[in-house]
Amino acid sequence: MDQTKIDALRAQPVPDFLHLIDGKHVPASDGGTMNILSPIDGQVLTTVAKGTAADMEAAIASARAAFEDRRWAGQSPAARKKVLLKWADLIEANALELAVLGVRDNGTEIGMALKAEPGSAASTIRYYAEALDKIYGEIAPTASDILGMVHKEPVGVVGAIIPWNFPMMIGAWKLGPALAMGNSVVLKPSETASLSLMKMCDLALEAGLPPGVLNAVTGEGKVVGEVMGLSMDVDVLVFTGSGATGRRLMEYAARSNMKRVYLELGGKSPHIIFADAPNLDEAAKAAAGGIFRNSGQVCVAGSRLLVEASIHDDFVAAVVKATEAMRVGDPLKVDTTIGAVNSEIQLAQNLGFVETAQAEGGQVVTGGNRILQDTGGYYMAPTIVTGITPGATLTQKEVFGPVLGVTPFSSDDEAVQIANATVYGLAGGVWTTNLSRAHRMVRDVRTGVMHVNTYGGADGTVPLGGVGQSGNGSDKSLHAIEKYINLKTAWIKL
Repeated sequence: MDQTKIDALRAQPVPDFLHLIDGKHVPASDGGTMNILSPIDGQVLTTVAKGTAADMEAAIASARAAFEDRRWAGQSPAARKKVLLKWADLIEANALELAVLGVRDNGTEIGMALKAEPGSAASTIRYYAEALDKIYGEIAPTASDILGMVHKEPVGVVGAIIPWNFPMMIGAWKLGPALAMGNSVVLKPSETASLSLMKMCDLALEAGLPPGVLNAVTGEGKVVGEVMGLSMDVDVLVFTGSGATGRRLMEYAARSNMKRVYLELGGKSPHIIFADAPNLDEAAKAAAGGIFRNSGQVCVAGSRLLVEASIHDDFVAAVVKATEAMRVGDPLKVDTTIGAVNSEIQLAQNLGFVETAQAEGGQVVTGGNRILQDTGGYYMAPTIVTGITPGATLTQKEVFGPVLGVTPFSSDDEAVQIANATVYGLAGGVWTTNLSRAHRMVRDVRTGVMHVNTYGGADGTVPLGGVGQSGNGSDKSLHAIEKYINLKTAWIKL
């Protein structure tokens, strides 16, 4: 990475952002705007349109019209592929600009942002572009005088609500398969991190996506998100975010057209370290990185560290050492390891969890406080709390911040019991050289993703989805396509 280029992009003023509806940039119907504060320094970065109910209704109507006249769904797979591949190329060509804009908006350290945001988004769009003409229908094994066929059709209008931690990456997880299958999409970015995703939508139009096929409305979830959830013209709703919002979206679906709702929600992912781990120093670094990258604002973050009792003290010391070697600071500096917390509200919530953990008997062994306050930004020291019991708040509640709770265990069965002692089931990890133990942990720990002797890094070839209150359905891989198609049977008498 070139620090000079990053600094030059950082110095550029950020224009005000408008909605994207029917291929045009339009203000809110009442002229309302929202200030966007940069977590780097707490200063106003720009404004976005503050969407109204009428704005979201207009976006949905645009998407419905685009689907009904088949301006996208009616194109050949080869034609859709060409547009999506060009879109991926444009994202890649503008990667540094997109990454810097996103960092200014949400505070992710630039090294991670460049790879996880435009880099991942481009590869995801390209993956589904290459897959779309390889999704075949089926011929059923019927009697000789019957032809049974199974067609795979686009569902129609997809509503997608995207979180603030990785807006481009997670946005692409929804947009890639939805658009590849010929659907129209209405996008609702997060109030606190929408800029890079909105810019990515502009590049889709530049690539040749027809107007109205992709619409994006910024604004408050309680206004525009509710309209999307209650709409009779949205056929599928996909969401990544909190459990509370996920429940509301399911209620909205029940109150409207019973649209399908797919949710990727919270997690309290257990990271299990056995004494026979192949390399305890490597495991300690992975444990620190698995929770503290992007200030802990990662869906699959290994926020619970379960350590075999015989190595507990030494391993915790190794994790503390790895943690204290990380550099927290300006996320647009290439030597920064951990950037800013997304917002002041999120920072206060993180610190509140630390206070609760201490009140419940936990011991802070490093961190636990706000730092770099003189910058005006939202920075928190990566925090490790030992003495966390399976019933503690830090075990049961998602922090979504740089806070790691540590719990000892004495046997395989106890490790599994503690790992499964929450309502969540998104991800997990285990370090061991015992092949049978590794397979038992993969089998017995209730998660959608289980890492063995590593943590993180699963690419787009495999699904990401949770069990329990971590959600339903899958992002990534060919399995994600299932959310965006309907199966239609043709039963033909010969």
